[in-house]
Amino acid sequence: MKKILVVDVGGSNVKMMISQEEKRRKFESGPKLTPEEAVKQIKNATGDWAFDAVAIGFPAPVRDGKIMTDPKHLGKNWVGFDFAKALGKPVRIINDAALQALGSYRGKGRMLFLGLGTGLGSALVWPDHVLPLELGDLPYVNDGIIEDQLGDEGLQELGRKTWEREAVRAIKLLKQAFIADDVVLGGGNAKVIENLPDGVELGHNRNAYPGGCRLWETNPNSKRPRWRII
Repeated sequence: MKKILVVDVGGSNVKMMISQEEKRRKFESGPKLTPEEAVKQIKNATGDWAFDAVAIGFPAPVRDGKIMTDPKHLGKNWVGFDFAKALGKPVRIINDAALQALGSYRGKGRMLFLGLGTGLGSALVWPDHVLPLELGDLPYVNDGIIEDQLGDEGLQELGRKTWEREAVRAIKLLKQAFIADDVVLGGGNAKVIENLPDGVELGHNRNAYPGGCRLWETNPNSKRPRWRII
């Protein structure tokens, strides 16, 4: 069985995990972080860890394992960057919210994942399928987008109570729109919500690790990846 290094790239920190038991290691990210600098720091932080492959959760649209656009909260030149060559290991990349969603899924029904953090991450999971979403860009309230309300900026501008009310309203609407059986909330701001609606629960950042391992699972009959990333 392969040993997987899971790298969860966020707008504030890059977190690395080699198991659920081992303490996570991290370094700060931010608007100046380039892929070259990220690889340098990943190597420095994990030099004493042995692993066979890497799973990366990245905060931007990813399709067919390739980063489509530079993220809003990081530096430039991520599109087309060869992580496998730079890290010297096989690498699979998926959107960071989809990575958390995959690790949070319990194997039944349709689960909507919403990451309430720097922005709004989102993904839909059902058996053997993961659909990364970009719900943060949906129009919401006047000329704004939903991420403006539910991200860090919205929390700061609206205040805790108003933000919680808006977040619960949006969560209920999105759950209904996607006909989801369950909603899992991730991200640092999910804990602000004191009264969760029915069918909604808090996830955990450590779910990124099982998500990364599942990303490398294969179908025993075909040896192809078990999970289809749509």
